[in-house]
Amino acid sequence: MNQYRVLIDANDEKGLVHKVSSIFYKYDLNILSNSEFVDKESNKFFMRSVVEGAVNKKDLTDAINTVLPDNSSVKVIEPKKKNIIIMVTKELHALGDILIRHEAGELEANILAVVSNYDKLESLVSKFNIPYETISHVDLEREDHEQKIIECINSYEDVSYIVLAKYMRILTPAFVEAFEDKIINIHHSFLPAFIGANPYKQAYERGVKIIGATAHFVNNNLDEGPIIAQEVIHVNHAYSWKDMQRSGKDVEKVVLSRALKLALEDRIFVYENKTVIF
Repeated sequence: MNQYRVLIDANDEKGLVHKVSSIFYKYDLNILSNSEFVDKESNKFFMRSVVEGAVNKKDLTDAINTVLPDNSSVKVIEPKKKNIIIMVTKELHALGDILIRHEAGELEANILAVVSNYDKLESLVSKFNIPYETISHVDLEREDHEQKIIECINSYEDVSYIVLAKYMRILTPAFVEAFEDKIINIHHSFLPAFIGANPYKQAYERGVKIIGATAHFVNNNLDEGPIIAQEVIHVNHAYSWKDMQRSGKDVEKVVLSRALKLALEDRIFVYENKTVIF
């Protein structure tokens, strides 16, 4: 028996859960799990179901669309490993955590390659038998450097997500547009506080009592894309900004891996620069 993830995004109206469930029943599908949410302010309905049975995906999609309002979105997805590419600069903690989780079979992903503007992390990646692509930015305009990265990424087939595991260069609008809704970043701060450079120093100077990390989709507003996952830890007056930075790295790697896992499992709906996560 095959499993399917059914993702529905529609304008809300009475009886949608019953109507969709009736379609599942019609096609003799067993509902393994089901979650739904209504944003009353925007009148938006979101539903994620995992069903099991024998059905043609197009037939199921078309049948569900017949009971939904106009302009609804329906996706029927067969669970399988998604292809991802990781981008890094010099820091290894976020990359290392993903590589270990991947090696342990914890992520529904095929890591096609790790791309960096330095070769510093190549020895680490080689231990996992994953291709490492060094594309130096030296003596290149930002747009020219990014074009080389775009060409590299496009040389791999069916890339679902690009993971910025501490890739420390600001992306241009052209790069973001080339991979719209596919770029996941980890920011070393509990957004929206302390955006931009060296947020730990900013937090130290502000005298904060908690620090955190935020994983988000990338858009053309610096560090302001839809938030996927966040976490915080407590600090106190005895912490220097470097102490905060060291503690923060542990939070960063956990939050990034959590966000990636949610994306790989098709648990994220994005709307109005926000997310609904099941």
